[in-house]
Amino acid sequence: MLIESLIKLYKRDLNILINEIEAYSNEVALWNVNNTITNSAGNLCLHLVGNLNAFIGASLGNTGYVRQRDLEFSLKNVPRIELISQVKDTIIVVENTLKTLTETDLQKEYKRRALEETMTTEYFLMHLVMHLSYHLGQINYHRRFFDK
Repeated sequence: MLIESLIKLYKRDLNILINEIEAYSNEVALWNVNNTITNSAGNLCLHLVGNLNAFIGASLGNTGYVRQRDLEFSLKNVPRIELISQVKDTIIVVENTLKTLTETDLQKEYKRRALEETMTTEYFLMHLVMHLSYHLGQINYHRRFFDK
């Protein structure tokens, strides 16, 4: 039951991410920053793709994805069509991986870093969907601020 709900939430928000990226009337504005808004929508999109592919795809689904987190924030001017393609690919990875998890898997320990407190996989998956929603709100704000 929880897996089905998580799949719905991830798919919903990743599709909203696609809609937000498509909603920019000026593709260049995806990459705008200023003194107070230092992460562009394009970089936040890359960050979400990298985050979900690393923590769900590679870690839980054994996809072989290798995260390059620094590039998520340093790459610039990735074409909108490429961002959208990456998000669509991420939807498939997330859904396919989550479908393989059992209730027992959800209760297993999940640890990202050596000195970090442990948590269950279930808890971490809920954390990740909230992380996605948080950055989705930033992207919406970014679009309304910069895409004039």
